[in-house]
Amino acid sequence: MNHEKEADHIIDLYRAGADIWDNVRQTRFIEQHWLDRFLALIPAQGEILDIGCGAGIPIAQYFLSHQFHVTGVDAAEPMIAHCQKRFPHSAWHVADMRSLALSRSFSGLIAWDSFFHLTRDHQRAMFPRFAQHAKPGAALMFTSGHSDGEAMGTFMDRPLYHASLDHAEFRQLLTDNGFRVVQQVTEDATCGGRTVWLAQYRSG
Repeated sequence: MNHEKEADHIIDLYRAGADIWDNVRQTRFIEQHWLDRFLALIPAQGEILDIGCGAGIPIAQYFLSHQFHVTGVDAAEPMIAHCQKRFPHSAWHVADMRSLALSRSFSGLIAWDSFFHLTRDHQRAMFPRFAQHAKPGAALMFTSGHSDGEAMGTFMDRPLYHASLDHAEFRQLLTDNGFRVVQQVTEDATCGGRTVWLAQYRSG
């Protein structure tokens, strides 16, 4: 069964549930070791683009605590409002990642637990956008599904859409858009079963 129509409701769902999600997310921080691997590829005090930043805790907060500069984008206005209140000296934008066009590049790009809410065609279209926003040598990290297909979760008792390409296609898309895979773990037991991709943009 094709569930792509449910992807159209993702933004509204996170708008309505922003406070609930924020409260839950603040109690879960199991990705620190992956964030450290990501930061190891970025120059000190480098600029990071957090794509689907949510309310800024814990990921943007962790980057800021390590003296990196963060620009965050999220399509849910209440999420960005939380970020602006908590971290007023950083840049926060209400924006849909599918049309991301900031006209600048970054030393690191992360789409953690956000990219996989896109349909497979929209995921394919993101890789040129990643490249457009990447400085030479930039790190890119995102989470995906473990195999090609769609999966439905729930949030606030409503359907929550997820999708993934297969790993061979992800690798090809990364290569075609100038990235090399640095590390990839499928269903990482040390990170809540997440499938994680860490890549680096060409050096020039």
